[in-house]
Amino acid sequence: MDDEISVEELKALIDEGEAVRLVDIRSRAAFERGHIPSSENIPFAELPRRVEELDGADRVVTICPMGESSIQAARLIKSYEGAGEARVESLREGLQGWEYGFESGAGGEQAEADGGSEGPDAPF
Repeated sequence: MDDEISVEELKALIDEGEAVRLVDIRSRAAFERGHIPSSENIPFAELPRRVEELDGADRVVTICPMGESSIQAARLIKSYEGAGEARVESLREGLQGWEYGFESGAGGEQAEADGGSEGPDAPF
């Protein structure tokens, strides 16, 4: 693992159109309830046998509910020889810190954060 990345830094990368693979490590069911737009689901339990799907990525950010399990996922990805020189980071605050809306279901519906003091209805 190279580092952790903050929600604000990730949002800036996405807005700038940077090539970053967002890997949500939650279960498929949790992912379908809502996820950061453009993220892909590789559940943590499947990551060891699916890590090769990330071959060729220049930058990978792992995502979990609170930013803890994603650290382990980032370490696993970075230890994979196919990761090469990819920058691999964990989203520090996890989904609980993401205030920019979630996409849900296979249809890609967008659920915007309400901006209130309690934050968005987290999909986890």
